[in-house]
Amino acid sequence: MGALVGVYAIWLREIKRALRDRGQLIGGVSRPLLWVLILGIGLNPYFRAEIYGEVRFVVPYTYLQFIFPAVIVLNIMYTAVQSAVSVIADREFGFLREVLVSPMPRSLVLIGKVLGGATVAMVHGCIVLILAEFTDVNLRLGDLFLGLGLMFLLAFGLTCLGIVIANRIRSFEGFGVFSNAVILPLYFTSSSVFPLDPALSGAQTRVLYPEWLVTLVEWNPITYAVDSLRGVFIGFNQFDESYGPIVMVIMVVAFFAIALWDFRRT
Repeated sequence: MGALVGVYAIWLREIKRALRDRGQLIGGVSRPLLWVLILGIGLNPYFRAEIYGEVRFVVPYTYLQFIFPAVIVLNIMYTAVQSAVSVIADREFGFLREVLVSPMPRSLVLIGKVLGGATVAMVHGCIVLILAEFTDVNLRLGDLFLGLGLMFLLAFGLTCLGIVIANRIRSFEGFGVFSNAVILPLYFTSSSVFPLDPALSGAQTRVLYPEWLVTLVEWNPITYAVDSLRGVFIGFNQFDESYGPIVMVIMVVAFFAIALWDFRRT
C-alpha cells in the first residue's frame, strides 16, 4: 500500500505541474485547431475532388477525416515527450535525488512519472476528439473505448521515450531542441499527412515514391499507431490492423526498459 501511495503521489505531482503550465494547455488546444482548420481545410479540395477533369484522391475519405486521427497522435506526441522535461527540473532542483534515495523502488518511481505524463497526454489527445463532429467523423461508443486504449498505449510509450531523452540531455534548452528533432521526423514519416495507397503493391509504391521514404514510413513505429487510430475512427487501414497494437506494445516495453535502465544507473 505504501508503494501504491508513492506512485499516486508522483502521478499527482505530474498532473498538478501540468495544470499550472498554461503554455502547455494553450498548445494542446491551439495545435489541433491549426492543423484541422488550416491544413485540413486548406488541402481538403486537393485530396478528394475533381479538378479540371482530373480526379485527385487516393482513399475514399475527405482530408479532414484522413488527418483527424493523425492530429490526435500529434497532440499526444508533443505532450508525452515534453512532459519528461519534469525529469530535468527535478534533477536540477534536487527533488529527483530525494525520491531516488527513498525506500521506494525506482521502477515504481518511474511508473508514477510515466503514468502522470501519459495521463496529461491522454487529456490532450481527447481534446482533439471534440473536433470529431466538425470533421464528419462518427465516434461510436465501442470504437471510442478501443481508440482510448490505443491512445493510452501510445501516450505511455512516448512518455517513456521522453524520459529516455531527458536522461541523456541535461539542459532545458537542449531537451527542447532535441525532442523536436525527434518528434517532427517521426510524425512526418508516419504517413500522417499523406497516404501510401494501400491498393498498390510494394514495388508499385516504390516507383511512385522514393524508396528511402517508403522504407522510413514502414519502419517508423508511429506509422502503425496512426494507422490503428484511422482503422478505429474512420475504418481505413493501410496495413494489417493487428500490426498497430503489436508495434505499440513492443514500443512500450522497449522504451520503458531503457528508461528503467537509466533510472537504475542514476
